[in-house]
Amino acid sequence: MKGADEQEIATDVLASVLPRVLIVSRRTVRKNKFVDFVGEYHLDLIVKYGAVPVIVPRVTGLDNLLDSFEPIHGVLLCEGEDIDPSLYEDDSSDLSVDEIEEIRRLHSSDTAIDKHKDSIELQLARRCLERNIPYLGICRGSQVLNVACGGSLYQDVEKEIIQKGSVVIKHINYDNYDGHRHPIKVVEGTPIYEWFKESFDGNPLELHVNSYHHQGVKRLAARFKPMAFSPCGLIEAFYDPDAYDPQEGKFIVGLQFHPERMQHENLEDEENGANCLRSESTFDYPGCPRAYQEFVKAVVAYQKKLFNLRLERKGIQLDKAMEKQRLRIVHSFCVAKHLYDEQVHIRKNKSMHDSMHAFKALQRFQASDRKYLEIGAKFLQCTQAELNTQQEKMLKQVGATIRNSSVFLERFNHLKDRELKAKMVLERLGTHELHELLDFYKMMAAATAKILEGRSENRKFL
Repeated sequence: MKGADEQEIATDVLASVLPRVLIVSRRTVRKNKFVDFVGEYHLDLIVKYGAVPVIVPRVTGLDNLLDSFEPIHGVLLCEGEDIDPSLYEDDSSDLSVDEIEEIRRLHSSDTAIDKHKDSIELQLARRCLERNIPYLGICRGSQVLNVACGGSLYQDVEKEIIQKGSVVIKHINYDNYDGHRHPIKVVEGTPIYEWFKESFDGNPLELHVNSYHHQGVKRLAARFKPMAFSPCGLIEAFYDPDAYDPQEGKFIVGLQFHPERMQHENLEDEENGANCLRSESTFDYPGCPRAYQEFVKAVVAYQKKLFNLRLERKGIQLDKAMEKQRLRIVHSFCVAKHLYDEQVHIRKNKSMHDSMHAFKALQRFQASDRKYLEIGAKFLQCTQAELNTQQEKMLKQVGATIRNSSVFLERFNHLKDRELKAKMVLERLGTHELHELLDFYKMMAAATAKILEGRSENRKFL
């Protein structure tokens, strides 16, 4: 009876403690002082659906203190400056120096990179991915999610997509900042389709969404699936299909647009003059707040799951050394899964350009990651559980696969060393010589492409 009573008391306590959603602030200057802030619409919706927003201030050194914010039941990352390109691109952009300067002038409030915010948010995103903590990324938050998994970004959508394509579409309009909308095509069967399906009304799965960004997803990380595209082909929404089940506490989603800001202008309560809590009727579509509703549903379920897990483990107290080893093993499997996903992406992708991006993403694994791979392999191969012959064989094969992943990492690091040496040589060349070298390689690329095209045509007639 005592155990049952404790369980009942614990359940009552859980019911009175709302789950915590971490939101990283954005820094600005007001009256010559730094001010950290978060948009009110995010906070309103998190509270409305039953969670507590916990603002993580963008403060130097906070990226080393994230454990202090535990327990984390969900993470919502939203607007902010451009992500440091060095975090997702090893090679230089096709943009010229003049184009980059033009972009900085046009989007001055976004192009001032905030490395401290980058560090805090990328660590939180990776923590969510490793532990399946519910994550909702809005605008920059979706880009952080993609970069955290090895994806890359367009540094400027206008320059890199719109001006090179046949579709003219604005992804940011400073003259009509909040009112600007552009169409997106929704992929049927995805979460965003479920949220907005009552609004299609015969339209070919099309929505008109707001847009405040000049960057966007270039190469989507292997674990994600697109949910919507803009007419120019830019991915406007994506999710992890293996980590989406709000009822079970699973939610990993990135949205490039801001559904929380797709509202009608008159939001004032006429009776008392106070700002009313937004209802679905004030939004452009009833589905706009449902991303937050489903996110918080997952957050609540995750809190319960975490709580029940702790109750189950109450009788099995791990000492600090064992708990540390357990976390290392879990991290090992996460590293191995990410490495496996990237290798699958390389094998499936026929584009040399995308394959090189995947190779470079693998290069970013550090020595510590290789150490974790060894820990996971050793655990799998040395387990003392009673297994039949087939299970034991499979387990050892998995362990060997994880251990041998370090061989791939060695190869990638070798490529990285060669790249660094090449850069050292190039840095000694003058500007004129570099331009001549660039022209030569462009000519060689064109010639190579022509030869390959000819061979491809010849095969058709064989």
